[in-house]
Amino acid sequence: MLRLRAIYTCSWRVFQFRTCSCKPLISQMIKCTDEEQAFDLIKKNKATFSEKQVECAFNILWQFQQQRTSFLKNVDCIRDYPHFLTLHNLATSQIEFMDDDTLVNVLYFIQQCAPEAHDLLVEALVIESWRRLERFDINVLSKFSSCLANQHLYYSPLMGKIADIVHRNLETIDDLRLKSTILLMSEELTSQQALAVMSAMEEMESRNSHLIKKIASILHKHLDDYKPFELLKITQTLIFLHFQSKELFVKLRELLLRYLKISVIPSEIAILVYALSILPSSNLGEVEISQIEAVLPQCDLNDLNGFATSVLRWIQYDRKYLDSTTGKQLKLLQKLDHYGLQRLRKCNSLNLLWKELKSLKGDWFTESLLEETVATLLRLMDEINSKNVAEIASFISRTNYLNTLLLDRIASVVVQQIEKIHPFEILGIILPFSALNYDPPKNDEFFRICIQHLNSYLSGLEPPMLVFLGFSLAALGYFPEDLLKAIFNIKFLSKLDSQLELLCSSLNRRVQFRLMELNRAVCLECPEYQIPWFHDRFCQQQYNKDIGSMNGAQKQIYKMLAEVLGGYNCVKASVLTPYYHRIDFECVLDKKKKPLPYGSHNITLGKLPEMHWESNTQITGSRLPPGAERIALQFLDSRAFCRNIPHLKGKSAMKKRHLEILGYHIIQIPHFEWNCMALSTKEARMDYLRERIFGEGKS
Repeated sequence: MLRLRAIYTCSWRVFQFRTCSCKPLISQMIKCTDEEQAFDLIKKNKATFSEKQVECAFNILWQFQQQRTSFLKNVDCIRDYPHFLTLHNLATSQIEFMDDDTLVNVLYFIQQCAPEAHDLLVEALVIESWRRLERFDINVLSKFSSCLANQHLYYSPLMGKIADIVHRNLETIDDLRLKSTILLMSEELTSQQALAVMSAMEEMESRNSHLIKKIASILHKHLDDYKPFELLKITQTLIFLHFQSKELFVKLRELLLRYLKISVIPSEIAILVYALSILPSSNLGEVEISQIEAVLPQCDLNDLNGFATSVLRWIQYDRKYLDSTTGKQLKLLQKLDHYGLQRLRKCNSLNLLWKELKSLKGDWFTESLLEETVATLLRLMDEINSKNVAEIASFISRTNYLNTLLLDRIASVVVQQIEKIHPFEILGIILPFSALNYDPPKNDEFFRICIQHLNSYLSGLEPPMLVFLGFSLAALGYFPEDLLKAIFNIKFLSKLDSQLELLCSSLNRRVQFRLMELNRAVCLECPEYQIPWFHDRFCQQQYNKDIGSMNGAQKQIYKMLAEVLGGYNCVKASVLTPYYHRIDFECVLDKKKKPLPYGSHNITLGKLPEMHWESNTQITGSRLPPGAERIALQFLDSRAFCRNIPHLKGKSAMKKRHLEILGYHIIQIPHFEWNCMALSTKEARMDYLRERIFGEGKS
C-alpha cells in the first residue's frame, strides 16, 4: 500500500509538471486552420502529449467539424486520418492524469468528432467518470449526464445514480438556469424519461424513498401514455423498489384490464396477464381465462411460459379463491401443458426452436416441458454447429439436465469447428460440462483445444468473465497456467475491484465467491503454482453472515450419529475446514475404528457451534493419533445432483476432491437414500449409518 501511495504521489508530480509545460503546443493547435495541420502537430509531438493537449486537440477537431456543412462527410474524414488512432491511444493513456473537467470534456468532444470509432475509449472514460461520480461538481455532472444521453444510455444505472446525487444536493444549487438543465430532477420529465430513471434506479437497487416517490408520481401522471410492455416494466420496478400506493396500483390494474379486453396479439396478452399476476391483491377472472384460452393455438413457447407462470402464481398465492375459479385455472394449466408439448413435437428446425427456448425459465417449463425439450434437441442435434453451439450449451447448463449424447455432440462440434467459434464463447461451451460434472470422450483433447483457442484472447476478456471461466475449468480439474497467471496478479485484481463497484450486488457477490472458490481450488490442487490464499477475511465475514440452523434431515442425522458414535462429544456439527469448506458432521475413528471423543463441546440442538479457527496452511489430518482417520459426513440434497439422474454435479464433486486432499474420508448421504422406503424406520437409518461409518451390518 505504501508503495502504491508513492507511485500515486510521483504520478501527481508528473501531472503537475506536464500541465505547466503544455501551453505552447496548445497555442499552436489553436492557430491551426484545418484538420491536416492539427494531426500534423499530433504526429510530431505525440511523445510529450499531455492530457490538456488531448482535450484541446479534440476541441479543435470539433470546432472544425461545426464549420463544415457536410457533417457526415467530415466525420468520415476525421476517422480516416492515419493519426486519429494516435490521438485515440494518447487519450486512453492519459485518462488517469485528467482532472474531472478534462475527463468529461474529452468524452463529450470525442462523441461529437467520431461517434463510430471510439467504443473502447468511451467505455474507459465512462468507467473512470463513474468511479469519480460522487466528487463531480454539479456542472461536470450535468455535462456527463448529457454524454450518457448522447449514447442512449437512458437505462444505465448511472442515470439513477446521477439522479440520486443531484437530489441530495439540490438545495445547494443556486444557479436556476443550471437546475433547469439537469434533466433527471426536472419537474418536466417526459413519460419516457421518468421510466428510464425508474429503471436505472431498479438496476442500481436504489432505496431513496423520497426519490422513488417523486418519480412514481410522474409515472402516475403519464400512466395512460404507456404501452403494455411499459406498464409491465413499471409494475415490476415499483414492486422491486418496495413502493406502495394503492391508488397507483388500482390505476395500473384498470389500464392492464382495459388493454386485455381489446388485445388479440398472443405476446401482448401474455405480457398483460403477467403484469396483472404480480400486482398486489390481484386474481384471474373467468373473462381473462376465456381470453387466454382463445389465443393458445397461436402461442409460441415464450407466450405459453408467460401464461403458465402467471397462472401458477395465482394458484399459489391467491388462497382466497379456492372455488370454481381455481378449478378453471388448473384446467387452463393442463391446456398449456398440451399446447407446449405439441409445439415441441412439431418443431423441425433447431434455430427456430432456439429462438423460443433461449429465454425460457420457471417452474412450469422445468416440470412440464424439460423432458420433451431434451428429446427435441436430441432429434435435431445434427443441426448443432459452430454458430449455435455456445447458445445450446449455455441452455443445457441452466437446465441441470444431463444428457451425455447432447454433450458429446457439442464437444465433437467444438473439436471439429473450433476455428469458426469466437473465443469469447468458450465459457458458455464449457459451462454444462463443468456444472454437470461430465467429461466427454477424448476429454483431454476437447479441453486442450478450448484452452488453446482462448490463450491469445485472455487480455480481451472482462475480469468477471475470466473469473467464471477459471472457476468452471477448476471444477473439472483443469488449471491452465496462462489463465491462472492472467487472474492472480495485482493488475488484474485491481481492475476487477474497480469493475465490481459497477455491478449489481447479487452479481458482485457471485463474482467474489467464484474468485474465492478458484483461489481455494488452486491452493489445494495446484500448490506448485505457489498462488497465495488471500480470502481468510472474506470467508470469515461470510461465515458470520451465513450462520444458521440445521434443517430437519440434519437434525435427525445429528441425533442418530450421537447414538451410533457413543455420544454428542464424539461428533461435531457444521465444521469449518482449512480453506473454509463447511462439513455437516465430523467424527474421528482410531485405528480399531473406535470413535474418539472431542471433549466438551455440546451444542443446543438446531444451532451451529462456535468455531475454533484453525490454520489454513496445515492439513488437519496430520494432527491425528497414529492410524486414526478423520471422517466427513455430508447430507446431499437435490441441489447436489443432476435433475434427471443421481449424478453428482460439478461443485459437489470438487468439494469431495478438496476434502480428500485435506485428509478426510468422505461419507456422502444422498437425500434419495435417506428418504427412501427402505430407511423409513429409525432402526433402518441407524443401521445405514453404522454400515457407512464402520462397514457393519445390523447391530
